[in-house]
Amino acid sequence: MSDGGSSGAVLDKAARENFPVAPFFLPPAMREGLMAVYGFARLVDDAGDGDLPDPRGTAELLGVPFVDAEPGSEPAGSHAEGTFRLALLDALDADVDAAFEAVLGTAGARAPRHPLIAALVPVIARHGLTVEPFRGLIEANRVDQRVSRYETFDDLLAYCELSANPVGRLVLQLAGLATAERLAWSDAICSALQVVEHLQDVAEDRARGRIYLPAQDMKRFGVTEADLDAAHAGTTLRGLVLFESERARALLNEGAPLLTSVGGRLRVLLTGFSAGGHAALGAIASAQYDVLAGAPKAGKGRLAREAVVGLALGGRRGRGTDRGSRSKGMR
Repeated sequence: MSDGGSSGAVLDKAARENFPVAPFFLPPAMREGLMAVYGFARLVDDAGDGDLPDPRGTAELLGVPFVDAEPGSEPAGSHAEGTFRLALLDALDADVDAAFEAVLGTAGARAPRHPLIAALVPVIARHGLTVEPFRGLIEANRVDQRVSRYETFDDLLAYCELSANPVGRLVLQLAGLATAERLAWSDAICSALQVVEHLQDVAEDRARGRIYLPAQDMKRFGVTEADLDAAHAGTTLRGLVLFESERARALLNEGAPLLTSVGGRLRVLLTGFSAGGHAALGAIASAQYDVLAGAPKAGKGRLAREAVVGLALGGRRGRGTDRGSRSKGMR
């Protein structure tokens, strides 16, 4: 059964990411692995957000009854729409099982139904990937169907543990360098990147009925949910965004030693990811922390400068910031 070209549409989004998903300078096997992982993560996110390019075709492919969620057919966030998204996520979870069973040669195992998950089978086999990161990404999107507010920054980091950290873990697994220490550094960087993305997308998330600014911090700064509906951020919201930006910067610095713990082309790749976070924080600052007037995005020049700084400084960028100081001073 054809997927109607939806797999290609999902992968096309790679060109619009802040940093190349699989840069040309990587070895072919690494590039293939990164694109396969990206395709999976993008597919799961699109299913959870209701952004699939061909939801009917994807539902048929996965054997899920289709629910028409076109504009006007169901209210945004309706029970039927949420049930449909959860059914898609469950079917994708079962497809992940099928992929790993195929790798293990389980008797009677079926092939994955979705081509983007079928593409994972040789990658899993070649690199010895584990199932937990894939399950984490799916669970993050299940959480999105039932949780739209986070009380504390720790609650938000627990969400990042599912929504962002698995990607970094898979990158290290693809490279064969997934030690406990590197995984911890990677988690810090990935969580930071997720927090930064939430800061950039405050208005977009609000339109979806979601708020990723911790309620405890909103109260501390005197920010109400109604303040997020304005055309421009007021003084209190700008102060809150500045505060959360510094938290994200501390996380990036905490993970900085990862960059010098690896070498060669992988170091360039990981430095690029980290630089993307620093560049986005610079763009937010340049917008004077007004994240409601439009999502602040870093230009290629700023990104390039941050990448050069990252390559030059490496782990030294994070000196003076450790987990203890972050938990006492930034939370």
